[in-house]
Amino acid sequence: MEFESNCSLMKNTSASVAWSSKLPQGLDVEISHHPITLRCVANLIIAMERLNGGKGFTLRRDESLLNFLLESAVEVLELESVRTEASSRAAGFSSKGEYECSVTDSENKCWVLNEGSMELHAMMLQGGSSYHKVHLNLSTYITPVPSETKARPVALGIKGSNLYLSCITSEGTPTLHLEEVADKEQLKSINHESDMVRFLFYKQDTGVDISTLESAHYRNWFISTALQQDNTKMVNMCQRATPNRFTTFTVQRHN
Repeated sequence: MEFESNCSLMKNTSASVAWSSKLPQGLDVEISHHPITLRCVANLIIAMERLNGGKGFTLRRDESLLNFLLESAVEVLELESVRTEASSRAAGFSSKGEYECSVTDSENKCWVLNEGSMELHAMMLQGGSSYHKVHLNLSTYITPVPSETKARPVALGIKGSNLYLSCITSEGTPTLHLEEVADKEQLKSINHESDMVRFLFYKQDTGVDISTLESAHYRNWFISTALQQDNTKMVNMCQRATPNRFTTFTVQRHN
């Protein structure tokens, strides 16, 4: 393959590579990429041919060679697409850190553990009863798959226990449960397609310490509490537009 140009290949100390060429009428073009791929080279050749009008920078008019370059570029693109898709499927949630917190709703009701029913209830606590307030170990996660929002995946465990909040279906409706996790190592890395995703919630901050907690397994379903005058004290899941339910919480960090 031969090129008629003052095209030069330049390397810098960081090992990135750039192609540059001086074009007629004072037009300069520089295309950089790291690392150089066949697709990059093919795109460079085609771009230079078009920019220069086929003059001063020519590829020997060998149609078979041109077809080979174009077909190879398409093949590289297809392989990269397959690898990206496979990487997205295999990508998982990785635990990054943990901190202690407590949660109150918009009416300042606290989460309280009802050990008899193994449920979380939202209640107003007065004075000496504040010790009933549940403290959570909130684990944060990162994922290589970009999120459409700035929400952060988290897992919520009851401090001093092996109990974690999970969202599963009951009679066809997503509901909030407390599940015992004997081996917490299972929660350090969670595959996107694993049923362990039921333990994850997307924490979306909507203000200073104000957040929503959306199920990662059942999108558009949020942890919620009922109005004070409602006798339903259980903390449960609901859709955002559900009337008489709060879906925003104050998440107070303790360390």
